[in-house]
Amino acid sequence: MTIGSSPLATSDMKIGEVRRNSTLICAPAMADTVDQMLVQMTKAKEVGADLVELRIDYLKRFSPQQDLPILIKRSPLPTLVTYRPKWEGGEYEGDDNSRLEALRLAMELGADYIDVELKVASEFFKSIGDKKPENVKIIVSSHNYEFTPSTEELGNLVAKIQATGADIVKIATTALDITDSARVFQMLAHSQVPTIGLVMTERGLISRILAPKFGGYLTFGTLEAGVVSAPGQPTVKDLLELYNFRLLEPGTKVHGVIGKPIGHSKSPHLYNPAFKAAGFNGIYLPLLVDNVANFLNTYSSPDFVGYSFTIPHKMAGFECCDEIDPIAKGIGAISCMIKKPNGNLIGYNVDYLGAIAAIEEGLIASGNASNGPGSPLAGKLFVVMGAGGAGKALAYGGMEKGARVVVANRTFVKAQDLAAKVGGQALHLSELEHFHPEEGMVLANTTSVGMKPNIDVTPLPKNALKHYNLVFDAIYTPKWTRLLTEAKESGAAVVFGTEMFLNQAFVQFEKFTGLPAPKELIRETLIKNTS
Repeated sequence: MTIGSSPLATSDMKIGEVRRNSTLICAPAMADTVDQMLVQMTKAKEVGADLVELRIDYLKRFSPQQDLPILIKRSPLPTLVTYRPKWEGGEYEGDDNSRLEALRLAMELGADYIDVELKVASEFFKSIGDKKPENVKIIVSSHNYEFTPSTEELGNLVAKIQATGADIVKIATTALDITDSARVFQMLAHSQVPTIGLVMTERGLISRILAPKFGGYLTFGTLEAGVVSAPGQPTVKDLLELYNFRLLEPGTKVHGVIGKPIGHSKSPHLYNPAFKAAGFNGIYLPLLVDNVANFLNTYSSPDFVGYSFTIPHKMAGFECCDEIDPIAKGIGAISCMIKKPNGNLIGYNVDYLGAIAAIEEGLIASGNASNGPGSPLAGKLFVVMGAGGAGKALAYGGMEKGARVVVANRTFVKAQDLAAKVGGQALHLSELEHFHPEEGMVLANTTSVGMKPNIDVTPLPKNALKHYNLVFDAIYTPKWTRLLTEAKESGAAVVFGTEMFLNQAFVQFEKFTGLPAPKELIRETLIKNTS
């Protein structure tokens, strides 16, 4: 793959900043007035963009002769001038001759890049003849706001754009599915000219972030969240600080959380800083997936190596595994998938690992652990409230650690079914208040009772909590549920739901990287992003 590197690739680098790729970050400046656009251009430099796109089609009263010299000469960054017409998704509704004349003027005034639409590119090149300044690069662009064409069609489009005389090819398509980005990645990887390939909408986010991995010339990052020049753009800040954009290169290993919806996930905020701190060449992305099997089959290359699974795809992930950890098999769902060197996909359920590790640590810290070599849970009466996915995970985890498991659930048949699988005892949830065959039991709540906004309710009355040495609540919003507050008042040690989430992250980090998890960093990051 030959991708033209940019002379701007090392400009304005901060002292000590590491950069493994030459892919540029371009921040669009979209404002009603020249003064507002100048402010945005200054901000673009401050947040770390490499160049600024002057979207002059957004200016309300635009005078090319008066405004372009100001914008280009006073820009603190190299400039890309775009005057996008309505027919290509922009704001300009006037005469095309006037529009192209403004672009020629911008070129003469020293703009670094000019964006010209494929539909008028031949006409534009004819109009400038051999008068194109040597240091100006002309981007010829094509935008498809409906779908992403086939691999063959994309290849033909690249050739068509290249034939116009373009210095840089730009193709932007629309993602109807996350797998659409794979065709654009293939286009980038095989391009023999500098190429920008981006897929719009949230399902195409990975195309914007992974541009350096596949040799994209540039990607776009917004100055503010939600203020975008095309659907699905991340902020410059997120590209640089959350996704470690400068560190991405062809060998970067891709990980992510598979779910639908996924925009709310905090997992990228935990793993990306941890990867960077550990010196691990990886990235962790939010993956909005509609069909898990289709996603895994499409991104089958050795560089797509590890995934977390969340609602509603834990069962679908389970079905796609070549191998499944015995505990995950018993639970019937996975929450983590690793691609082995031979390409096989192995599934784990780290929900139980995270929760059980948190409970064991709580028992040790509170002095309620046995002195034997086994788990602090071994031999203890372990009461699990709830028989859903998390309840199954805790019950199987307790069984594996040698605890005597009791399952209490509102639907007794489900409690019976789960208890039978883990060799335990079943109770109706209503019976639990008067269930205390011994003192020093361990309680784990996996129901949603007490979750925000219903923070005034509890799954078990306070008077029953005095029989427990330790109480764990899988809920982490709020951190202090009524159950945990009353457990502490009753003398029990408490373990927060956030501890389960953290331990889960520690386990997954180590499975993803083969390295020890930077636990304090992950803990601090979680606190920062949930406070």
